[in-house]
Amino acid sequence: MSELLKHLKPGITQETRLEKIHNVIFDNSKIGSKAVAREIADLIKYKQSKNQKCILSLATGSSPIIVYEELINIHKKEGLSFKNVITFNLDEYFPIEKDDLLSYNHFMSYHLFDHIDIPKENINIPRGNVSSKDIYSYCNEYEKKINNLGGLDFQLLGIGRTGHIGFNEPGSNKNSVTRLVSLDFITKEDAAGDFNGIDNVPDKAITMGVDTIMRAKRIVLLAWGHKKSEKVAKSI
Repeated sequence: MSELLKHLKPGITQETRLEKIHNVIFDNSKIGSKAVAREIADLIKYKQSKNQKCILSLATGSSPIIVYEELINIHKKEGLSFKNVITFNLDEYFPIEKDDLLSYNHFMSYHLFDHIDIPKENINIPRGNVSSKDIYSYCNEYEKKINNLGGLDFQLLGIGRTGHIGFNEPGSNKNSVTRLVSLDFITKEDAAGDFNGIDNVPDKAITMGVDTIMRAKRIVLLAWGHKKSEKVAKSI
């Protein structure tokens, strides 16, 4: 495991990152999730030692849940503080209210934020109830806030059945930034169970762009199980 963690340490340069896509196969999702959680915890502690903010971009869905559980365990059992952490979530359905049980705001509170000591003002999740006339300026401000903090230190990703990251469906422009997008039918179909039918799934979402994501200093994409294997193989 110590050798594996060496590969997962932050600090990969732009040159080495573009050489190939490094991938690690785990026996099960719990082992992999614990390794990723430990890397995030080590990064937070390193930033604390330098008296710096740690800028994390976080994902929703089933893939990162065990990572969040492990971060909570590290916080409770080892005293890891999140007071120097600023988070940005990848995406949010549109339209949806903040307190809706199916919103990603609720997801993050339930699975992570309600159980750690992160200051509430340090949590940034796209608002799904922005008025349509203000959506362009709102997305620009979200992007600007990330840039003003020096960009993302760590980007946690999952991958959808269409191959989407965040809600960037295949074909999204590589220069894209935070914006309003339309959801692919397959993406809506995958969410239909949660929303009690595909007709209830929002047609749109706010998502960070491909360029926003790729500018992160460190990116880890989680994909567990055989259902994701084909998309992972094609991506690599």
